[in-house]
Amino acid sequence: MGEMTERRSTRRYDLSLPIIIRMPERKTDSQCGKTLDISTRGLYFVLDDNLESGSQLDITLTLPAEITRSSDVFVRALGKVIRVERRIEDGHSRMGVAAVIERYDIMRGED
Repeated sequence: MGEMTERRSTRRYDLSLPIIIRMPERKTDSQCGKTLDISTRGLYFVLDDNLESGSQLDITLTLPAEITRSSDVFVRALGKVIRVERRIEDGHSRMGVAAVIERYDIMRGED
């Protein structure tokens, strides 16, 4: 068996952060989840509800001061689901979602 080749062009960081997901094409409320890893071009997160591959996303997350070494940093991003998979976490079925980030804005909190 051959080794798998890493295809990512940017480094991923293992970060478990709260995340809020909204889908512009649906008129439903936001969903809360958590990231498992993140980079400047994409992220992988888990939610309780299913998303469909190709869905547009409005993503909000906060990088806490412990990570930024200054004040909280708020990230608002637009992206698209590229892969969805069922996962079992702590005995509960959840959805793992890989998404590409198409655009993001960063806002620093107050010190």
